[in-house]
Amino acid sequence: MTAVPVPHSGAETERTARAAARGRRSLAAALLLGAAGAAVVLLASGQTWAEGTAAVGAGSVPLQADGRGVTGLPAALAVVGLAALVAVFAVRRAGRVTVSALLALSGAGAAAAASLGASDSAALDERARRTTGDTAAAADGLTHTVWPYVTGAGGLLILAAGLLALRYGASWPAMSGRYEREGGAPRGGRRPAADPDRPEELWKALDRGEDPTGDR
Repeated sequence: MTAVPVPHSGAETERTARAAARGRRSLAAALLLGAAGAAVVLLASGQTWAEGTAAVGAGSVPLQADGRGVTGLPAALAVVGLAALVAVFAVRRAGRVTVSALLALSGAGAAAAASLGASDSAALDERARRTTGDTAAAADGLTHTVWPYVTGAGGLLILAAGLLALRYGASWPAMSGRYEREGGAPRGGRRPAADPDRPEELWKALDRGEDPTGDR
């Protein structure tokens, strides 16, 4: 006797559709949060973080220190985070978990380094010593700007992207999936239809101003 296939129930189909929609939304959110967070960190870490003055003779000289002069960690970790965000789609299973954890740790590290740098005076004191030629000089009237906190917020965005990747990354597509056929070329010489769930297609949709998380 020929077995009759049992059709999927409506509830199971609905659950599958909801899971696919969550996967698409989480993927788009991770891409946006990770890219935006890295951009914020790189931009904000180049701004002035600390200001003060150095006494020279009877007067004073204004001093400034940008974020990278205070600490280079946030910018370096933002670059690591960007690399991890791309690498998430190039690996599978345990490798994806590892890269997702690296993405999250990069964001957490950038936020922590920016928070510590918000009250740091060492960079401005060093500038005071170089300006005055006095090895015991220290900056006077030390103040800090809002940019360390902006940098920290960017780090938190990268952290959020990493947490999304850890939670939903197992359902995301991998970049190499389409090319696993022999030679990596489509059969018959025909170009395959674009897969809307692939990361590059989501980027293209975002560039066109479309919502990649909408129901298809």
